[in-house]
Amino acid sequence: MASLLVVIIILGCAAYQYFKGTFIRAFATIIIAICAGIAAFGFFEVLANVFISRGDAGKFLLIVPWAQPLCFALLFIIVFGALQTGMIFLTHHQPVDLGFLPERIGRIVCGIFLGLLLSGFLLTTLGMAPLPNKYPYQRFDGKRNKVLLNTDGFSAGLFGIISKGSLSGKRSFATIHPDFLDQIHLNRQISGTPVVTSKTPAISLPKPTEPAVWPAPESLKEQIGQLVSDLNRQSKLKDDSTGKSISMPGPLSNDYQPTIVRVGIKRIALSSKPKINGGTFMLSQLRLICKRQGYGDEPLTGQGINIYPIGHLKAADQIQVSTEIELNSKDHFKNNAREKWIDFVFCIPRDYVPMLLEFKQNSIVEISSRAIVTADKAPSPVLFTYTPKSK
Repeated sequence: MASLLVVIIILGCAAYQYFKGTFIRAFATIIIAICAGIAAFGFFEVLANVFISRGDAGKFLLIVPWAQPLCFALLFIIVFGALQTGMIFLTHHQPVDLGFLPERIGRIVCGIFLGLLLSGFLLTTLGMAPLPNKYPYQRFDGKRNKVLLNTDGFSAGLFGIISKGSLSGKRSFATIHPDFLDQIHLNRQISGTPVVTSKTPAISLPKPTEPAVWPAPESLKEQIGQLVSDLNRQSKLKDDSTGKSISMPGPLSNDYQPTIVRVGIKRIALSSKPKINGGTFMLSQLRLICKRQGYGDEPLTGQGINIYPIGHLKAADQIQVSTEIELNSKDHFKNNAREKWIDFVFCIPRDYVPMLLEFKQNSIVEISSRAIVTADKAPSPVLFTYTPKSK
């Protein structure tokens, strides 16, 4: 379905530019599409948070799960339409004709390139939407799939490259959202699991003076090795209780450091409205953003990588794999606790350090360098046994 959509859009753009356009206009439209994409990628989260933050009020409840894709599409359409209108006005009175062959060939080439961009932006928009996992295409099913010509990877990757350059500022998109397509597709593997939370950030870390990240103990080494081996072989994690599996990217290399990260799921993130309940989440909705050691003075610039958990501590020497966790205030937030602390297990490449912790599509917290400690300073483990309710 997605590949057919790509073909239709590319052929449609090439045909339109050939019959209705000029080379100058076709080339200008490509530049306009890139500018519109930059605006959409750069500001869709800010605009979407206006609606998401008001989701509990009920007025925007139906919009909240769709806020990010709708805002992405809205920004792209407005900027593209405004710039395209201005371009047509400027070129209307003095059309430029470069000759028969340059015009015909140039229009087709520009139309094809424009189709690549537009189909990529469309597939990225659909990938953010709370649709069933197989729409617009199933990116993960034991392996990483790509749509025809990898158009969404091209469009998202193009902005990632731009965000690392002159438009990066102090927050590079390639650091905040590395492998953005993987993030959004892994964020909606199980139908019905909320893709966003109305309360942000929905997660927390211990106080900056307290340990939040430390090496896993040796007693876990054998179990971690087995989980990593299974993950590398199948690209899936299997739930210990239900036997159900979800796709997960494997470690980047065999040279990794098993690491414990203490994460607090905030009580305020729980909601009686299933579409925005931050207490229901998958392992694939939690990720560490890591950068190479010696990243410099600006931690949020440059390029990051995603690292996903392989489970959480059930006992000091045992990991439990719960592919989906559903917290509730009665069982998990006793004595009016503000957070439910869980020690998650990650496998971080040895030459990388964690910078950010991200949850679902709209919750990010920064990890202080003081919170990363050595094994001798590791706190007592927080143990969590999860038993899913029968449905």
